[in-house]
Amino acid sequence: MPESPVPEAQDKQIKTSKYFRLITKGRVLALLLAGAGGTVFAGYGHYTDPGPLQAERVVIIPHGGTDRVVHVLQENGVLARGSVSSLFFKLALFLTKSQGPLHAAELKFPDRVSIAHSLAILRHGQPVSHSLTIAEGLTARRIQALLMQAPALQGTIGEIQEGRVAPQTFFYVWGMERQTLLTHMETLMNTLLKEVWAGRDQEALVGIITTPEQLLILASIVERETSLPEERPQIARVFLNRLKQGMKLQTDPTVIYAVSNGEGLLTRPLTKDDLQFDSPYNSYQHEGLPPGPICSPGKSALEAVAHPAEGDALYFVATGHGGHHFSHTLAEHIEHVRTYRRTKADVQ
Repeated sequence: MPESPVPEAQDKQIKTSKYFRLITKGRVLALLLAGAGGTVFAGYGHYTDPGPLQAERVVIIPHGGTDRVVHVLQENGVLARGSVSSLFFKLALFLTKSQGPLHAAELKFPDRVSIAHSLAILRHGQPVSHSLTIAEGLTARRIQALLMQAPALQGTIGEIQEGRVAPQTFFYVWGMERQTLLTHMETLMNTLLKEVWAGRDQEALVGIITTPEQLLILASIVERETSLPEERPQIARVFLNRLKQGMKLQTDPTVIYAVSNGEGLLTRPLTKDDLQFDSPYNSYQHEGLPPGPICSPGKSALEAVAHPAEGDALYFVATGHGGHHFSHTLAEHIEHVRTYRRTKADVQ
């Protein structure tokens, strides 16, 4: 059955109603878009606005997911607490993901850091640098203690060979393995010893120091005998002369190393009984070099043995003013010892 024609008035009413509904939907859409736009602009402001951090702070960002990172940032005051701030940070992270991933590290955040700046630091910031100084003359036991006490390192270390760690300042970042740093220290010392040995004065050492290990041992003794770099070649010459003549070295640092069980330090003066202490390191009891180094010598001490001063001095004693008197004869040495004792008595 054919449809009945719609009256003209009714047709106009239907068209008007559809038009009204269309206008209404358009207004609603426009309002939604306007609201969304306002949210975007407001969000961008929050993204770049100063944050809650009151003062510069170093924060350890651990390995893990975004939730863990957000928790750490909020706990340290970099990011405001609460679910809204957390959600906004995650949204900002997602929208800027093309700028790179976040990194686990120890990072420094400035005061009032914004979310935008925080993300830049988390992605591209330089980790905080730590330093550990190994001074010349430290023993393996003391170096091991320093490594185990150093902050920001992790893990354990194996046995440290005496004299095999390069004395200098080392830099590292949070999370570095202690053994990794120790291996680096040992590698540098091996390299240094090889270089010094290759450039040694062969004529001065011929028949006395015949291996790099012997050079290292004697340098460790020279290191502990004087802190004055200019004296070290003279100290080395005295010991070389004594070794050449088959004399005992008779050097106190070897006794201290033995008596202190490898610590290299005593809180009291040496005694006559100490000089009788039974140890292969006691150079008052045994001829020749000790069986190994007594500390980690620096480059200056190594070079002093590799390039000793000239002369035939066989003795030296402290002046009481920081240096040493060098003697060619025992009689001259005894007189210098007397002078030292008088000086020491005057000071007391």
